[in-house]
Amino acid sequence: MITHDPSEYIRGIQQILISDKKKIGFLFGAGSSLATKNETSLTVPTISKMTSEIVEEVGKVNPKFKTALVAIKESLGENNFNIETILSNLEQKLSFIGKEKLHSLDKKDFADLIKEFKKGVREKVSVHQLNLCDINSKKEFSKIVTKDVVSELVQTDFANWIGQAERKYPIEVFTTNYDFLFELGLEHKDIPYYDGFCGSLRAFFNPESVEDFSFLSKQTKLWKIHGSLGWHFDKDTEKIIRVSPDDDDILIYPSTLKYKESKKQPYESLMDRLTNFLKQDDAILITCGYSWGDEHINSRIISALKTNTTSHVIGLIFDKYGKINEQSNVSKIGLNNPKVSIYASKSAVIGCNYGEWTLKTSPNIEDETDLYFILDKNEDEVWTGKGEFILPDFGKLVTFLNSMVSDNEIKRLGENVKK
Repeated sequence: MITHDPSEYIRGIQQILISDKKKIGFLFGAGSSLATKNETSLTVPTISKMTSEIVEEVGKVNPKFKTALVAIKESLGENNFNIETILSNLEQKLSFIGKEKLHSLDKKDFADLIKEFKKGVREKVSVHQLNLCDINSKKEFSKIVTKDVVSELVQTDFANWIGQAERKYPIEVFTTNYDFLFELGLEHKDIPYYDGFCGSLRAFFNPESVEDFSFLSKQTKLWKIHGSLGWHFDKDTEKIIRVSPDDDDILIYPSTLKYKESKKQPYESLMDRLTNFLKQDDAILITCGYSWGDEHINSRIISALKTNTTSHVIGLIFDKYGKINEQSNVSKIGLNNPKVSIYASKSAVIGCNYGEWTLKTSPNIEDETDLYFILDKNEDEVWTGKGEFILPDFGKLVTFLNSMVSDNEIKRLGENVKK
């Protein structure tokens, strides 16, 4: 049986992260917005929690909506009833319904229900703001969370790692998340970053700059490939601008339509950036909190890796509550692509070979194995080397990044690598 020793591959990752020759990128999915540093950390609700809360809230807006959602749940089944399947179901019905009614809803009702559902999604991911009420005027208003709250974000610790060393090539962060958690962390740590928007009064999306790797070549990049709160299409200028978030935000919502939407601007330019990043020699993309469930993203990654480059992708798969095996879809991606390595909690696919994580030798006291691998408890004290690889947890990954070396050491290593 093939096994993979996590200590060997961790050393490789460490060398990558301090190398001045490597172009390092990260792709973060919804799982990164669930990570907590402590009980005060801001998080976006899980899909299941978000679904149940939005369904309940939308049902209160209109009794007909509640009735329709109950019928859709019966049709989809309990285990397949989530935001993506609900929106997909609603959009399909909106597309073919005529003057008749379905679930007691007419065409306008379906459009309103979809609008309310999307509004619920936006509200759930807007964890960056506090909704308050003025005591005197009784008017409601919102403000950004305080710096004390931001300091306790896992994303702030990630930004701290980014700022630890001077690099020849900036870190590129790609994310499918709409929320502002990465922006909060980067700004809290005073790290300049570029997200594709230029200007100040009415910052506008500049696709030419996204295509140009020499544009602001020293700044960290933050590419929100499914859109973001506050992105609007301005009919007057016919540009995508960044303003205060509201109901007109342009986002790729989780539904079957996202594949069609991803071919439009600004998403096309952002997806091209991901593709072109991987077409570079010595590019490394590490995914975390991303389940590899978005086919329009996967196809771009796989296509880019087929070019004649030395780029590679390491997929950190959080499968703690549903272990992947050799037949899992994400495993097959690694089995069929030598430039993709899949690192899950108990197993990995490396070099197109599936195997369980197994330490070859017992770690010494000075080894920091527990930063990335927790050995299974064995009451018989028989050495197996089996355990759990913990870096697919975004919080554990960030802890590993920051504790890999001290602040001064990473700067020294970076300088030595340059020499």
